[in-house]
Amino acid sequence: MVGAGLRGSAYARLAVASGLGRIVAVAEPDPTRRAAFAASHRPASVFTGWESLAAAGRLADVAVIATQDRLHVEPAVALARQGYHLLLEKPMAPTEPEARQIADAVTAAGVIGAVCHVLRYTDYTRRLKALLDDGRIGTLVSVQHLEPVGWWHQAHSFVRGNWRRAADSGPMLLTKSCHDLDWLAYLIGATPRSVASFGGLAHFRPEHRPAGASDRCVSCAVEPSCPYSAVRLYTRCLDDGEDWPLNAVTPSRTRSSMLLALQDGPYGRCVYSCDNDVVDHQVVALQYDTGVTATFTMTAFTPMQRRQTRLFGSHGSIDGDGRHLHVTDFRTGHTETIDTHGSGGHAGAGHDGGDAGLVEAFLAAVAAADPSLLSSDMATSLASHRVVWAAEHARTTGTVVTVSS
Repeated sequence: MVGAGLRGSAYARLAVASGLGRIVAVAEPDPTRRAAFAASHRPASVFTGWESLAAAGRLADVAVIATQDRLHVEPAVALARQGYHLLLEKPMAPTEPEARQIADAVTAAGVIGAVCHVLRYTDYTRRLKALLDDGRIGTLVSVQHLEPVGWWHQAHSFVRGNWRRAADSGPMLLTKSCHDLDWLAYLIGATPRSVASFGGLAHFRPEHRPAGASDRCVSCAVEPSCPYSAVRLYTRCLDDGEDWPLNAVTPSRTRSSMLLALQDGPYGRCVYSCDNDVVDHQVVALQYDTGVTATFTMTAFTPMQRRQTRLFGSHGSIDGDGRHLHVTDFRTGHTETIDTHGSGGHAGAGHDGGDAGLVEAFLAAVAAADPSLLSSDMATSLASHRVVWAAEHARTTGTVVTVSS
């Protein structure tokens, strides 16, 4: 494990729980996280950074790269060259040249590599993909897809948190929504060729700061009526017994430690007084090779819900809410509702089972030396990332961008 933060620790737990893998080593510069991970998994080797791990030689079959976004390239390239199969947290890297370095290193080393596009590995996605491939709605014509980020999730991660500034991580379409453009390409079975996009930072700006608001929620007279109150958000985590996102704020689940973190740390700042610059809403229009058109909307101003998708075909349509699929047949007028959680499995776990599905598929592919057990590889992920960069270029330049082959 390279990176023992929230995502790295989650993948480690799932690898062990699957029975398909065991944790051999961890590299993590943060001493608190490193100690917690070592206590949970008892790896034989513990390192303060990926460089010392790499210097120790190849210790395992797989390296999971779960560092911050801008710290992916060097460990991924170095460990691929040492023969590690790579499971890489999304996004691949902030820029196309960096992402291409990783993809090229995986190819040159002849190892299996995959990006953690967990949406591909849910029961919901499998059922939806099968319906499309079986022709249940005829020829697919167009798609409408929504990512409802959630008002408090936006405030936590993209206003106060690690992904608030494009220069430090990447544009929000990359850090949050590369999942979605990859998922659309997977469902549609084609690559977009023309992309347009619009959006910006509409609300979380200094000029929208309420009169009388202070720089910190814990000392703010407006806090009780503010929808973005950090005190309310993290108190709810305490009251409801939820780990995330409180565990990003403080490792101790007490009210006193929470309030201290909000008083001194980044997660207690007023959302109108942060240094954020990523968008809080964006729309992307896509034209695919096959003639299919699609729109994707990402917005902060929703409850935090599952993604919602409408697919329109020549003989029917599908409305999906991340769990249920409502399939209407134009020939009969009948609508069938499919509950994709009814099949059991990992439906109630992280990303509706996508986290576990990905980890199990990746470890099975490595064990069998069969990359076909995965639904995508590094080259496929690079292709969908290129659509993200094209969309962001379209947004910032006000142009329609052609995605080259």
